[in-house]
Amino acid sequence: MPITVRGIQFEANLENAMGLQFYNLSHRFGYQSPNWPYFEDVKIERIHYMAKSGVLSQRITTSMHNTTHIDAPAHVVAGTPFIDEVPLPHFFGSGIVISLPKKQWESITYDDLEKAAGKIVRPGDVVIINTGWHHKYEDNEEYFALAPGLVPSAGHWFVEKKVKVVGHDTQANDHPLATAIGPHRNGPLLPHLADEYKKWSGGRDWKDDFPEWEPVHRILFKAGILGIENVGGDLDAVTGKRVTFAFFPWNWDRGDGCIIRLVAITNPDQAYRIEKGERF
Repeated sequence: MPITVRGIQFEANLENAMGLQFYNLSHRFGYQSPNWPYFEDVKIERIHYMAKSGVLSQRITTSMHNTTHIDAPAHVVAGTPFIDEVPLPHFFGSGIVISLPKKQWESITYDDLEKAAGKIVRPGDVVIINTGWHHKYEDNEEYFALAPGLVPSAGHWFVEKKVKVVGHDTQANDHPLATAIGPHRNGPLLPHLADEYKKWSGGRDWKDDFPEWEPVHRILFKAGILGIENVGGDLDAVTGKRVTFAFFPWNWDRGDGCIIRLVAITNPDQAYRIEKGERF
């Protein structure tokens, strides 16, 4: 049956003519959407609205590293491709969603990934990681600063397996303490975490445990692997499944990344295929 939204009928998600199922894996974007600790807040202005102009038109000021987004290699590694220079097939393809439940500040390692997906991952896959952290996505320190995260051995696993895109339901392509949140470039943004980490770790210094700045970003980007941060939405519904992903960014000249609508697509009856592109 159709879905009616504000008086307009749309085809139901599970009953479209193609027989495909669509799952939103993106968090919301908009006014007061959760933001990284030192980024400027999103600003949205109605420059035209119904009572004034008879039409709605809005102006948005935002970083492209807000909500669910994809990083271009040029975001961290100088001299590498900007988002408009990445080939279009990189933003579409088959892949897997794996479950790796993690708690505060725990690491996502090579061994974790090998155990969860070593026998099922394929070269060219998109790999999305569900740690469970997307359920904590709000404007709070817990989500952005206390999250689990990828460590260098995980980056090497992705390169070894020749995947093309990595995504996860946490705030960065690195452990948060290997970013400016911790003792690195432009940081520490949250200095009080030094003592908290020492207590949590049994006395270790965060500078010793996270000596490099964003090492996983660099491992991935130098290998041509892109990273999707802040995955969410219906992630649990496709975890443990092989699906098709689509997540196209803007054609932004010299863009350092882009907010995306990450969508997982399944084809239960295998009846639909992409058209041949023949003339009609």
